[in-house]
Amino acid sequence: MRNRSEPSVDTGGARGARGARGAGGAGGAEGVEGDADVVRFAFDGRALAARRGQSIAGALWGHGIVAWRTTRGGGRPRGAFCGMGVCFDCLVVVNGVPGQRACLVRVSEGDAVTSQEGHGHGALGS
Repeated sequence: MRNRSEPSVDTGGARGARGARGAGGAGGAEGVEGDADVVRFAFDGRALAARRGQSIAGALWGHGIVAWRTTRGGGRPRGAFCGMGVCFDCLVVVNGVPGQRACLVRVSEGDAVTSQEGHGHGALGS
């Protein structure tokens, strides 16, 4: 059980897109700009900001991005499903490394995050 005096870290779970601050969410553009605990990262070439310690999934949700992967068969859109690293629906490419679970990986300053197609390994296993 977590000590109630410890600060909570948004991991993109059930509170995800809304967070404690309302519709802008902890990762949204509102409430993030000018904050000392802001990290900047890129998603598919778009410059975004997030709170330090926030998951990539939570940061993307905060910006209204809910799908960032496509399935191998059919190219159907996927995003966070379980929010706790069990289902692998939220896979992204982080700094060139495919297969990273956005719900578990915390966004870091300067990260280059991109959408992932299928399993993320190009022609392997196609």
